[in-house]
Amino acid sequence: MPYKEKPIVKKYFTIGEVAKELGVATSLIRFWETQFDFIRPKKNAKGNRKFTQDDLKKLKLVYHLVKEKGYTLQGAQDHIKSSKDSIDDKAELVESLQRVRTFLEEMKNNLP
Repeated sequence: MPYKEKPIVKKYFTIGEVAKELGVATSLIRFWETQFDFIRPKKNAKGNRKFTQDDLKKLKLVYHLVKEKGYTLQGAQDHIKSSKDSIDDKAELVESLQRVRTFLEEMKNNLP
């Protein structure tokens, strides 16, 4: 049986990579970092931000609430604080729903 290599999973992302993933400017990510206390990326000696998968999930949740659902920043903060589910659970749910949406849109485009 041939050896099957494990896929490479990136541990840290630069702010540029995160901005590209979300389709926003890097300045917006820096701003959200100041507004939401649960977004705390690690910084190296030069001060460059290194985002983890967990940080990326949290930013996707903020993006979903602010950009897609139309919450104000204060409204998004209140929604996250008042909800009983953890931030990670919500972020995973949003990501899962976005994958399903993408899949369904691809299927729709492939129909004759």
